[in-house]
Amino acid sequence: MRHRPLGRTGLTVSEVGLGCASYWGKPAFDETLAIRLVHEAIDLGVTVFDTGSSYARGEAEPRLGRALKGRDVSRLLVATKAGTAPAGGGRVVRDAGLSAITASVERSLRNLGLDALPLLQLHGPAAAELTEEFLAGLEGVRRRGLVRLFGVNSFDPAVVAHAIGLPLFDVVMVDYNVLRPEREPLIQRAATAGKGVLAGMPLAMGHTGRQVLKLRGPQDVWYAARGLIRHRAEVLQGARFGFLGDVPGMTGAQAALAYVLANSDVACAVTGTTRPAHLRENLAASGLALPTEVMARIREVQAA
Repeated sequence: MRHRPLGRTGLTVSEVGLGCASYWGKPAFDETLAIRLVHEAIDLGVTVFDTGSSYARGEAEPRLGRALKGRDVSRLLVATKAGTAPAGGGRVVRDAGLSAITASVERSLRNLGLDALPLLQLHGPAAAELTEEFLAGLEGVRRRGLVRLFGVNSFDPAVVAHAIGLPLFDVVMVDYNVLRPEREPLIQRAATAGKGVLAGMPLAMGHTGRQVLKLRGPQDVWYAARGLIRHRAEVLQGARFGFLGDVPGMTGAQAALAYVLANSDVACAVTGTTRPAHLRENLAASGLALPTEVMARIREVQAA
């Protein structure tokens, strides 16, 4: 596993991280296997583990805490999120007030079994919420020793661009993959400002490999239904990149990751999985380079 600098934080992180969310965090997914995935990732050199207080109806974060129990976490960047919370019935509500964020931090520390959160990301904030008073309050949370680094995770480029200009934030997490080349100027701007960049959804939810058609277990049905309901346009766009599965010497998933990691401004590509073989496949993408002609074809399809 190769490592990269995380902006100007002074930290280095693994090129590929493990997302601990979605089906991985659900009680329906066997916890023994979920924990095994985390342990294997650590043993194979992964240092970034990303979760959230609202993920899997609030189940993902404490599950990650149980997986980390007894392990050496001193070299790990355990990232969680605040600003959203599960509200029952699968709903998620926003509560981005300072008191709610502080309470979320304290709850996350208990869930994860940590003395301080290595990285806390605000989950989908509005730019208008990032007031001077609010940011000063977050700095106070850091001074108390509860949080080491702050970040923003958002699908809204305008929010990320605003956060890049705020000194409080050390990291930004953006959705970046072959379907999102328009994120590249934003990523470059973040890196120039010294922010660490985490790439979320680097596999484009598996749509470049037509994963919605590959149903081998209940988790595949769950992911396929989510994709067809929430991300139908991405499913159709992803089919145009099916040629990534034909790159010599690598799988389609590895080719998709290699595209993201070809961007030197990305510190870590965070992927989720529920299968050990898929985990090993993803981690083996570290250090792989796409042939020039494949990158050119990607650019042609993106331009079209």
